[in-house]
Amino acid sequence: MSERKGTSFMIMRHGAKVRRVAAAALAATALTVSLTACGSDADSGKANGGDAATAVTKTEKPKDDNVGGEPSADTDAILATMQGDDGLEIVIHSAKRDEGGFLTVSGTLKNTSGKQQYVPSSWSGQETQVVRTGRSLAGITLVDKAEKKRYYVLRDTDGYPLTTSGITGVRAGESISIFAQFPAPPESSSQVDLQLPTMPTATIAIS
Repeated sequence: MSERKGTSFMIMRHGAKVRRVAAAALAATALTVSLTACGSDADSGKANGGDAATAVTKTEKPKDDNVGGEPSADTDAILATMQGDDGLEIVIHSAKRDEGGFLTVSGTLKNTSGKQQYVPSSWSGQETQVVRTGRSLAGITLVDKAEKKRYYVLRDTDGYPLTTSGITGVRAGESISIFAQFPAPPESSSQVDLQLPTMPTATIAIS
């Protein structure tokens, strides 16, 4: 845990290392349900916790702190930009399939306003198991409209989401690198909708 000089906000990355483990060693469990109304929430302009697309894919991933490293992305590459009404902006730089059947989305959270902005608590998600682990970006979901499935952020065996965590506020003009890791959609899927409460839906290409 480290504190940014000159600000009271602290940024932690519990499980920030990207786990790269052979599929046979994962022993992951997953639940997949088809979407009941796949297109309705994507067309609404902003994702929310109570949208019509209710089907989910949830996966638990074992902890492995001895492999992998910090996710990295070419910040010059821009797949999509999500602009909130409060000046918070998320730029997605990459969405890459990982070893073992996972997808890592990397980007930058920016405060384009002239004052400090607070990150909405809804970005942490609504599930009790995830909320108890603290503030994070676990509220991000991916919707694969072709396969009619929704994917949630992966968790380790302690229930911590594999995403940037600990961000409560962003100073004016500040930029913070972010990432989130999901079960990978099938190879036949070339793009997904990325959704986060209070932000507009963004369609991104995956590689």
